[in-house]
Amino acid sequence: MPNTRTNAPRGALVFDMRELGRQAGSALSRSRTVPAPADLRLELVSVPVGAEVSMDVRFEAVTEGVLATGTATAPLAGECARCLAPLTSTVTVSFQELYLYSDGRPRGSREVSGSRDKRDKYDKRDKYDRHDEDEERDDEERYLDGDLLDLEPALRDAVVLTLPMSPLCREDCPGLCAECGVPLADAGPDHGHEDATDPRWAGLKRFDDQATQDQAAKQDQATRQPDRRARAIDLQEG
Repeated sequence: MPNTRTNAPRGALVFDMRELGRQAGSALSRSRTVPAPADLRLELVSVPVGAEVSMDVRFEAVTEGVLATGTATAPLAGECARCLAPLTSTVTVSFQELYLYSDGRPRGSREVSGSRDKRDKYDKRDKYDRHDEDEERDDEERYLDGDLLDLEPALRDAVVLTLPMSPLCREDCPGLCAECGVPLADAGPDHGHEDATDPRWAGLKRFDDQATQDQAAKQDQATRQPDRRARAIDLQEG
């Protein structure tokens, strides 16, 4: 299997299909390492721009165009959705995309019964039925640019749909302390806080504390009065 490495900032995901030809049933495999295009990202995780993405792709000529089937592996960087710690990982995606001929028809040989049978075999295997007009297509149709096939849209769709919306540094990440923001995984089992008072209730709390102090003072005064009387009686009797 040919292995081509390219560091070109543009066109790294463009493949030349002249070697494949347009005879239905012909196939071509390619392996390539390409720099990641921009915007392979969600809010908390992304494939860094320019990072190495390893791809293995098989191109198959069918009557309508070229069917591209492949896998790609890319590095990920982001932050944990619970504790905001930086994290790194990798993602492997699979994709399959039909690229239609821009002129709407294959170039070259006439269609005979043998080629029709071979075409039907590939169409059934890849679950593509050009005769089923009632089947709804969720994705927009893609076309070759002459003999050039650009895999960037297919790669982008596959990667972005696979990225986790809430990435975690570990499955049991406890997150951050709601009071001080310290990562609970590093805070230890003794980490805690006294009940914090809502600032909106601070004035009422001061009033309540003052009322409690006044009540305590009255109770203390009431307790001392019997003691004074008892001492006064003792003095009189002495």
